[in-house]
Amino acid sequence: MFSGPPADPATPTMPSGGAPSAVPPVVETSREASGPTPGRRSWTAPLLLGAAGVLALLVALFGPGLMARGTGELRIPGAGLTTVLRTVLFAALALHLGELLAPQLIRPVRGRPRTAVRSWAAYAALAGAAAAAGQIVRLAAVSDLGITETYGTREGGLLLLISNGLVLAALCAASKRPALALAPLAVVIGAEALRAHPEAYSPEFGAALTVVHLTAASLWTGGLLYVLRTMWLWRGSPVAARALLGRYARLAVWLYVALAATGTASTLRRLPLDVVFTSAYGRTLLVKLALMAVVSVLAVAARRRMLRDADPSAAHRLARREQVVLGLVVVVSAVLTVVPDPHWISLRP
Repeated sequence: MFSGPPADPATPTMPSGGAPSAVPPVVETSREASGPTPGRRSWTAPLLLGAAGVLALLVALFGPGLMARGTGELRIPGAGLTTVLRTVLFAALALHLGELLAPQLIRPVRGRPRTAVRSWAAYAALAGAAAAAGQIVRLAAVSDLGITETYGTREGGLLLLISNGLVLAALCAASKRPALALAPLAVVIGAEALRAHPEAYSPEFGAALTVVHLTAASLWTGGLLYVLRTMWLWRGSPVAARALLGRYARLAVWLYVALAATGTASTLRRLPLDVVFTSAYGRTLLVKLALMAVVSVLAVAARRRMLRDADPSAAHRLARREQVVLGLVVVVSAVLTVVPDPHWISLRP
């Protein structure tokens, strides 16, 4: 049995009998006695998750200001609120793309239970759309423009495209063919990549790097969350749960390679080496790299435990910790998109 509460506690487990892959999953919504017993363990994880959520909110609100302190860089109006909104947007992309990816990993698992976790994709997409709309309102307020005039600006137009794309993705997620959401989500990622690279120096190359980086990060983060929720639901079938985690781990290696390659290339083109410690961008990047190092250690440890132990509970615990740290990485990544571009420092006379 896995320790700690489920990521989707309202969905109980089913008997571990195998089901043919052609049989559609059944979503369980009732509570049964097979859930975790009340006690200290059942409260520990929710409290830790709540504390992590508060920490993430504080980092989003105050992170840009702390990173820019003493750098002499221009102050970004409403940076904290923008970071919160962008964190919601990135989380929405991760949740939705993860739900589109993970079922492809689940279907080939032999002897898997006939249960599936509830979909959060539509809710996530709507939250992301609201976050993009919130950025439009903030941009209008900062620029002293009307909403309609804001739509006419480059950033406002791209944010409107992102918001509308996520609304369409939510409608697709709620339909009988949720895979159709891939098209509007691709538009959203492309628009976000263009929005994040308004600079005059090779913006097309920067946008292409961002498309790959954002897609890989979303698949890694959202896919892991869906896999962890499914593993908890399958806690009565450890063989199937272990097989699912193994399939995800093999894919995660390639996602990690894509993240490392695009992240390195983006850093080399955007961050002059002489301002790594004296710019908000450089300092934020160092924090992100430190968190990614922790994620890497947890991922390797989870893989080793999975290969060594027939019971996947230990690997599941390590992967849950990896997920929490990945959540902080999402917040820090949002901070990174809000702080000033460091090139202006190196170009000063």
